[in-house]
Amino acid sequence: MFERVLLVDDNDIDNFINERMITTSNFSKQVTVKNSAEGALDFLRRNSDSTDTLPQVIFLDLNMPVMDGFGFLVEYEKLPDIIKKFCKVIVLSSSISAEDINRASTNPYVTKYLNKPLSEKYLQAVSF
Repeated sequence: MFERVLLVDDNDIDNFINERMITTSNFSKQVTVKNSAEGALDFLRRNSDSTDTLPQVIFLDLNMPVMDGFGFLVEYEKLPDIIKKFCKVIVLSSSISAEDINRASTNPYVTKYLNKPLSEKYLQAVSF
């Protein structure tokens, strides 16, 4: 079980379902939801002074308006090292594009690539 999870997705229905899955399966006690990559980056910057507030796991959608998941990963690389060492990024996407899967899976900050919808089986397979 993880103390804190950050869920980054622009789809409110997906966020509701995924947040419920995370909490009811006891994967995490606390889920913070951000509807944009920019909002998630701001959240991480504001909480970068302490691992007591940073999420251990970030579930990141790829297909979002304005800044997509790949844009998030470019900006994530510029964040303080404490964030990159403490937070594990898991891409959670509906994309089945081989290009997206390869691009995300080869990113040094992405630890896993999962397809939506999030399931208890997926959550049980997450360990660091």
